[in-house]
Amino acid sequence: MLEIVFSDSACGSLKVAQHYGEGEYQDGCIGVIVSHADGSKPTKEEVEAVRRKAKEKARLAWESATPLGGNTADIYGFNLVLSIGDISENQPGIKRKQTLEHLYSVFPNDEGHQAAQEMFKKIKKDLKMVQERAAVGESLRIWYSNQPDEMCGLYWFMEQLNQWKAHVKQVSIVKLPEGEADEKGNIVRKSGWGEVAPGEWHRYLALQKPVLPVFVQSCASHWQQLQRENTPLRATLNGQLISAPETLYDDFIFREIEAEGEEFQEAKVIGRVMGKYQLGISDSWIAFRIEEMIREGKLEVVSAVAEDMLVYHRVLKKCIYRL
Repeated sequence: MLEIVFSDSACGSLKVAQHYGEGEYQDGCIGVIVSHADGSKPTKEEVEAVRRKAKEKARLAWESATPLGGNTADIYGFNLVLSIGDISENQPGIKRKQTLEHLYSVFPNDEGHQAAQEMFKKIKKDLKMVQERAAVGESLRIWYSNQPDEMCGLYWFMEQLNQWKAHVKQVSIVKLPEGEADEKGNIVRKSGWGEVAPGEWHRYLALQKPVLPVFVQSCASHWQQLQRENTPLRATLNGQLISAPETLYDDFIFREIEAEGEEFQEAKVIGRVMGKYQLGISDSWIAFRIEEMIREGKLEVVSAVAEDMLVYHRVLKKCIYRL
């Protein structure tokens, strides 16, 4: 069975999940981050205690896991970030490549440009392989969620199946629940499959549903409508995928900027927007919207960053009269 996901994180986690829990647990290196609210430096004893706890948690997760099974060669990740940019092409082409290059331009030097090119090349190759394997009757399982890129991925992939006119033996979907109770009874919300740990994937197999041809056609039709609208963003609203303007998330960014002093670290604001609101958008998009605020004169750059750092690791200043 071919496994289809829509992010690199989900792809990596799913590959590990296939054999996670097999054999005896092998102890390895684990990195931990320990900090105090008052900014004081943690002691070696505190760090070691946290490390021991993390190692024990990793061992228990391994020993209680159920391997998902399968072959890593059957997993295909299409990290096209389709919630952002031009989607008018019927196949991933120059416009999608340019969008990926733009999003990855936040990386230092030419790393982002090269990474985007390599990613795009692999996506094209993998899409062709999936088409060929689907044509000979292999089954497909698609993992998606309400996260905008994954929801877009589902609709886009259904349109691909529609274009191929493939008589696929079986197509099934697995949607990530919006909220789940953990072992302590707390409600945990994962924004996408990239946040699912390797030992957790097997639990979701019970949510698998078969897809009928009418569902494929319905998704394909909806994606075609979104292509005609071709707005800067796509978002999920009440579980529905809709076209949206580029300013959609600006209020969330402004809210976190307003909570800062006159000068602030851009990276901190980006991190809080992502973690606090769980919008399912990338750090790159938030950085580009802040860049637009700088162009509009609402913010000023106080200090630039070194060449080997992400462009948004800089200090900004509010222009109060323009906010």
